[in-house]
Amino acid sequence: EWDGQTPLEETLSALDPLVQSGKVRYLGASNYSAWHLMKALAVSDRRQLERFVSHQIFYSLHAREAEYELIPAGIDQGVGVLVWSPLAGGLLSGKYRRGAPFPAESRHTLNWGDPPIFDLDRLYNTIDAVLEVSTTHGVSASQVALAWVLRNPNVSSAIVGATRAEQVLENVKAVDIELEDDFVAAIEAVLEPQVMRDPSFTTSPATRP
Repeated sequence: EWDGQTPLEETLSALDPLVQSGKVRYLGASNYSAWHLMKALAVSDRRQLERFVSHQIFYSLHAREAEYELIPAGIDQGVGVLVWSPLAGGLLSGKYRRGAPFPAESRHTLNWGDPPIFDLDRLYNTIDAVLEVSTTHGVSASQVALAWVLRNPNVSSAIVGATRAEQVLENVKAVDIELEDDFVAAIEAVLEPQVMRDPSFTTSPATRP
């Protein structure tokens, strides 16, 4: 991940020979911001060093902020996305329901703050939308949430944790689920990323000062 005390030139110069010698096949970044990623790629290009080919980021229906810059930067630069916590720490697994207590011994009852929940009502709106689609498809909520992440063409893979073997077997079935466009549109109508805009701003050249 980002090291603000070590020059990128030094870091990438140390990683480059690992690839050239065959000890490492590819390089990837983790939890970089978009400008961190672009700076690293610029250094690699300028010094003719191995580039990052992936960036591992937090992305899910619960947290779509990566769509602002990280995913577009990856598309532009040919850097694939490895998603961590695509089920938002289990919040999108179907175990958490509006008006019901969190499951006993779940991580969110044990002072687990990752991912953070800033808007509980919005979280339950997300869960309700996922459950509606899962019921219609006859699949689990976690499979719907994973299928939504994997349908993004910039997502190379998703990293899923599990506490039981059956959870792994259930989650891998998400690769076979194809969400219809109308279902995706219904989900995203509820879960559109929050964007702050200046009401006086317009992208129309004809109305600019």
